[in-house]
Formats: sequence, structure tokens, C-alpha cells
Amino acid sequence: MRIPFDQIPAVSPISLFGPASPMVSGVTYNSQMVKPQFAFFAIIGENTDGHAYIEQAIESGAAAIVGTDEDVLRSFYGHFPSVTFVLVEDSREAMARVANYFYGNAQDRLIKVGVTGTNGKTTVATYVQNLFNLLHIPCGMLGTTGIWKANEKMDFDKSTPTTPMSVDIHHIFHELHRTHHEAATMEVSSIALDQKRVAGIQFDIAIHTNFSEEHLEYHKTMEHYKQSKLLLFQQAAVSIVNLDDAGMAEDILKSASQRVITYSRNFTSDADLTWTDCHHYEQGMLFTIYYGGKKYTVSVPLYGEYNAGNVTAAIASALSLGIDMEEIVSVLPNMKQAEGRFQVIHAPDNRKIVIDYAHTPVALDQILTEVRHIPHNRLIAMIAGIGIRHFGKMPKMARAAEGKADALVVTVDHPGYHDPNDVIRHVLSGFNEPKELIMTAETRKEGVIKALEESGSNDIVLLTSGCINGCQIVKGHYIPHSDEEIIREFFRISNKVSNSHYKVDTDSALSSI
Repeated sequence: MRIPFDQIPAVSPISLFGPASPMVSGVTYNSQMVKPQFAFFAIIGENTDGHAYIEQAIESGAAAIVGTDEDVLRSFYGHFPSVTFVLVEDSREAMARVANYFYGNAQDRLIKVGVTGTNGKTTVATYVQNLFNLLHIPCGMLGTTGIWKANEKMDFDKSTPTTPMSVDIHHIFHELHRTHHEAATMEVSSIALDQKRVAGIQFDIAIHTNFSEEHLEYHKTMEHYKQSKLLLFQQAAVSIVNLDDAGMAEDILKSASQRVITYSRNFTSDADLTWTDCHHYEQGMLFTIYYGGKKYTVSVPLYGEYNAGNVTAAIASALSLGIDMEEIVSVLPNMKQAEGRFQVIHAPDNRKIVIDYAHTPVALDQILTEVRHIPHNRLIAMIAGIGIRHFGKMPKMARAAEGKADALVVTVDHPGYHDPNDVIRHVLSGFNEPKELIMTAETRKEGVIKALEESGSNDIVLLTSGCINGCQIVKGHYIPHSDEEIIREFFRISNKVSNSHYKVDTDSALSSI
């Protein structure tokens, strides 16, 4: 298709050299992905400058180059006058707008739900997707666990761990619309907001979960972190706000541009939806929601009291579309758990292995509290420092875990270019006077095995922290990793159970509770 760069709203070229409306067959920011007639966007990142790859893009057949360095663009135009060169103020924003245009404004034909928060983004985004599908609104999802259609995972190579780059987002929107989806829910990270990955997207619904310390390796200050997250609510028709979160709720209420729906577990909050009286039973949990002056009993096959709040946020999103509460409540018993979030594996000798990628002090405290509600003998927990994140958070992980388990394994996730032992030492420095057994492991795989070896009959093994895109990031390389495969292999080698008796319960339906 022809791209009239000077006519696309919000692109606003400062200068344009060469053909005004070149024929474009694709859009990318990665010079290695350029094919004939592609538009290449020179993005300045933390470690690289896309302007350095313009020549490579042209050699691969790029029809258009978009960038912010006028001298560089003019220089290349002198040598390649048949190529379009577009000078813009912000290459990231321009790419988002052009990608939307290239993919036919597919976003306009989808209900778009954005979820942001330090903890709970993946869980809430998954619950929204599950709920919409149960309500016969075919819904896809973009997030940490991958790119999903309503009933299956898409074969899509994600560009980032959580929120894809704008080109990928609009490509996914186009594919979802092409396959007759009506909605898309997505995790929207603070970094994605700051980097304009969702620029130009008018969300129908924005959901706030909570706010606490995270990503300071990028944002540097908590204020920049907060201001980045607040951007989402300035581009949403409906803002769903957790009044229990002292970190950001008031800021959202002040900055939200349109309709607001609030939720809380506190009756004195005057929230639109109040959840309370949560009880676990064999197949999940029951809790009560008060909405519109009425009382509703909710049954879901999920665990963890905090998940009552996450489900309530998803319910609010459906209510914002005008769906009756009675209809919503009727389908909730069919909800599914989020992958890697309070995911329970039944192992030999009545052991239960819980995988939950809690990777902040707040989330770690929550999961350690909730998992103890499951009947057990001993609790062995694995915690980790994440090498590619801010080192200041690592000691806080130890403080959050101390005294809450019978044994702790301290390991490292995604060491990046750091020595794993340096990461472990930073975590260990957060302990005060631990009474429990403390073990260390230089890799996540070794940590999982140590935790399993320490466990016995009727024990719970809790494996926390994150495994991004099924990999461990080590010195720039993405090394495949699966906790489930390690667990399966451990029991196979130990001859404690055959593969035929091994059961993975991804819906977290614990038969022994």
C-alpha cells in the first residue's frame, strides 16, 4: 500500500525527502527484518541507535526511512534519492501511528482493554479474556504469557517480555480482527507507555491493579514510574480503579479523562464494587460482591484471596460494556487460572508444587501468605533476584520471605551480564535473623531441583519469580527454561513416579483442600 507520511494524523513530519507516498509492504524497527519496500524506523534505544542501521535497511530494500537525525537523513538522501526519508520529532510515536495506518486501523474494530499495575497485570488480563470469552465476546490477549487468540496461543515471536512494540501490537490487532475476534485485552507496562508503544490507541477500558516499587533500573525514580503508568488512563474511555491501592488510586481519580468505576474490599471506601467474605473450598473459592445495592455470591475455581480482587476488576470491565451482573456471575464458575499464577502441580506423596511468578516484594508476601492456607506439612519456597532488574529490590525479596517458610532456596533469574553469585549475595543481604533453613543455587534450574530435593510427604514447594517467554536471559542469550519440565524430569529420574502418573493441574483445582 502507499503510505502518505505527510497525511497521517499525529505523524507530522518536520521534513520529507524523496517520494511523498512510497509503496510500503511492511513496517519494522529491526534492520534485520527489513524486506523490499519496507518502512524502517530508526529508534534510539538504551544501548543502540537505529540511525546506525539505515544503510543496512536500504541495502535490504527499504522504501522509506523514518528518523530524528536530520543530518543523517539528508546525507543518505543524497546517495539514495529514490528512497523516502521522513524527519520526525519522535520515531517511536511515528511508528505507532504509521503501524496503525498500515494495518487498516484494526484497533477501531476491537474492544480494547489495557491492564497496568506493578503486580497482577497478567492475572487480570487473563481473567478479562476468559470472562469475555465465556460471555461470547471472542477475545484475544497480549501479555507476559504470550499472544493468545480466544482458544489458542498464537505462533508469534514476541519483541518484548510484556507489552509488544507498536508494530507488533497493530499486527496482532489486525490478525485478531481478521479471525473474527471482537476484543483484545493486554498488559500495558510502564516502560511501554513511556516508549509510546501504545500511542494512538484509544482504550475502551483501562484497569489499575496496584502500585509499588519496580523497574527503577529503567525509570530511576518512583515518580517517573508512576507518571508513566498514569498515561494509560488519559487514553481510556473507562478507568477501573482499585481504591485499596494507596500508591496510585488517588492520582488516577484526578487524571482519568472520562468514566471511572472503582472496586475495593473495604466497605467504607464507597467503591462501586466491594468484595468481601472470601472462603476457600475444594474446587476454589467463594466470595461476596456488593454492587448497585445488591449482594452477589461469586464462585470461581481459583485460589488466593487477592484473586478475588483480580476477578472483581475483570467483572467491572464486563459491567462497563453494559452486561448484567447476573449473567456475569453465572459464568464465573468456568473461569480458568492464569498460566504461572498460583499454578498447582500434584506430585508424589501428596506433595503440591505451586508455581507463581511473583517477582516483587509485595507479590512475594501475598503468595507466601496465601499458599499457607493449603493444608501441608512443611513449606519450601524458592525466591530469586532478577539480574536484569534493579539491584535495590533484591534485599527486599529476602525481607518479604523471612519467617514465612520452613526452608528457602535463594537463586537468580535472568542474570544477564551479572555474576549469579553477586545477585544471590544482594538477596541474602536482606535477611535479618532467619530461623529457617537457607540454601542457595546459581541457576533457576538448580534452585528448582534443590527445593524439590528438600521436600517430603505432604509438603508444599513454592517456586516464585519470573521466567520471561520460557527462557532465562544470560549474557544476551535466551536459554530455554521450563519449571514444569524440570519437575517432571526430577520425578522421572528419582523413580518416584512414572510419567503416566504425573499430573499437571493448570486450573489449580486442588483435590485435597
